[in-house]
Amino acid sequence: MATIALKDRPIRGAGKPKAPSPVIAVIDVGSSKIVCLIAQPQMIDTDSFAAGSRQSFKVIGVGHHLARGIRHGVVVNLDDAERSIRLAVDAAERMAGVSMDSVHVNISGGKPRCHNYSGQVRVSDGEVRDRDIQAAIAAARGRIDEQTGQVLLYMAPVEYGLDGARGVRDPKGMFGERLVVELNAVTVDQGSLRNLALAVERCHLTIRTMVIAAYAAGRSVLVDDERQLGVTCIDMGGGTTSIAVFMEDRLVFADAVPIGGNHITNDIARGLSTTLAHAERMKTLYGDTMASLCDDHELISVPLVGERGTDTVYKIPRSMLTGIIRPRLEETFELVRERLDYAGFAKRAGRRAVLTGGASQMSGVSELAGRILDKRIRRGLPRSAANMPKSARGPAFAVASGLVEYALKPDEHVAAMPHTAGPFMSRGYFFRVGQWIRESF
Repeated sequence: MATIALKDRPIRGAGKPKAPSPVIAVIDVGSSKIVCLIAQPQMIDTDSFAAGSRQSFKVIGVGHHLARGIRHGVVVNLDDAERSIRLAVDAAERMAGVSMDSVHVNISGGKPRCHNYSGQVRVSDGEVRDRDIQAAIAAARGRIDEQTGQVLLYMAPVEYGLDGARGVRDPKGMFGERLVVELNAVTVDQGSLRNLALAVERCHLTIRTMVIAAYAAGRSVLVDDERQLGVTCIDMGGGTTSIAVFMEDRLVFADAVPIGGNHITNDIARGLSTTLAHAERMKTLYGDTMASLCDDHELISVPLVGERGTDTVYKIPRSMLTGIIRPRLEETFELVRERLDYAGFAKRAGRRAVLTGGASQMSGVSELAGRILDKRIRRGLPRSAANMPKSARGPAFAVASGLVEYALKPDEHVAAMPHTAGPFMSRGYFFRVGQWIRESF
């Protein structure tokens, strides 16, 4: 393993006090950027007397940095990924004035796969108690096929059944003889999970939980009625487009398509023979998926890659840029539709979808997605945007905001496998300190 010189390793937390226990730190590890949020939980009084107060958070530290060493949500270079994570965390810690030692992390790659399992038990004394529910969940979990190279990341009950009556939300305290539970489980590639955990822990951070990116985005941008009635949340990131389907307030399907906003940038750079930086600028300023009558007459300046001077700049009509962007987005949504059709959730999840993520901000994306997916589309912004700095209120920060909300209120029966995530996670703090000293000196 290649080592990094000590001068290249920023010492996080130098001169900063230890963070108080209620403070939450999350890291959104994306293919285009690394985002770190440090939040302080707080109680907010509501207008309703019955509701009283609810738990929310206030972001006290934000840090983000260009992602290097990560492709399609998977770590491909440990040293580059570690340095990007360090810089993002260090910026957030400096802004918050505290030093963190544990974080909640998302995973957007690793080929997530969704599985459904059922388990049943006989109720011990006629009344369903906690031990009966746990026994049914254990029976369903015992049926999980441990596929080669796959790690169980998420597990939650979808519904219960009691003596043939299905759709029971909470059977505790009810009477019956046979209890049935339907479980939804999501697995990811073991190698991808290990490498991501290793990159984070090389920054001397302990991973508390790992959450699927699309699920975290759904926790951030979806309203309660959408999750209850059925909705598809599509998180359009830089290297991947993640999919999560919610029904009856539960995650029932998760998947990811290895195409994102970076692919559009690369298509523009290759098609117009320009630099990646200028291709990203053109996509941001002039990118559109819907052609208009004036596009053929509106000209855009394009500098040639590797050339210097004004003589190497040529002009193209805006319609040419639209002709490059639209096919890639059509391919993305067609793949999303295929994944939903194959899983059987294209119609079952209703005709509503929410787009979020940085790549969803392009003009015309919602209209194109609605036509291909045959759904009503809206753009999703973090619901807690008022508690975040202005620079972090857009859809590009939906996953990070959802991680904070998940840390405040995690799901019941969620299964995370920290002992399989990486070699550092099971060897303790002093082992990681010793490992850092051996690598640095």
